[in-house]
Amino acid sequence: MDSDHLPVEHSLQDYLPRIESLLQALIQHARFALAFSIQKSASAPDDSEAPEYVVNFSGPDADLLLEKNAALLNAMEYVVLKAVRVEEDYFGKVSFDCQDWRQLRNEELRLTAQVAAERVIDTGDPFTLSPMSPRERRVIHLALKGHSQVLTKSEGMGAERKVVIVPANSLPPPARH
Repeated sequence: MDSDHLPVEHSLQDYLPRIESLLQALIQHARFALAFSIQKSASAPDDSEAPEYVVNFSGPDADLLLEKNAALLNAMEYVVLKAVRVEEDYFGKVSFDCQDWRQLRNEELRLTAQVAAERVIDTGDPFTLSPMSPRERRVIHLALKGHSQVLTKSEGMGAERKVVIVPANSLPPPARH
């Protein structure tokens, strides 16, 4: 294999101009009344789970992005990141948001995780949450990661994949190899 065909390592910053260009074209062709900015995230430096960059949308059509639990916002994020071929390792490092919806949703998910965990502890019964996107399931898993009395697991396929919270003592020990 010659040097022209070797895999190229990209940094996250390498993708930002392509993300910006594709979003400009998408907004123009779809005739959305939207503006956006790509900014370095203001999250705490020790929060390794937080995105490095946030694409913030604003404008008269911003509410369209947030309808039906932000379905269009999530779809745009997924399509744009896939179309510019962002490496899987960077997928969680770029987040699309509008009117702080993502931040508020993450806080809601963390609270839901805590309430569900308390219910599992009180009843001893597993608790299954509604189907969620991979990003939302990850928020739930991380919210309960250090919890000693409950464990989380994902079940189901595709759009029907859900998080199940179970008592920590209910799962069999992991298989030893």
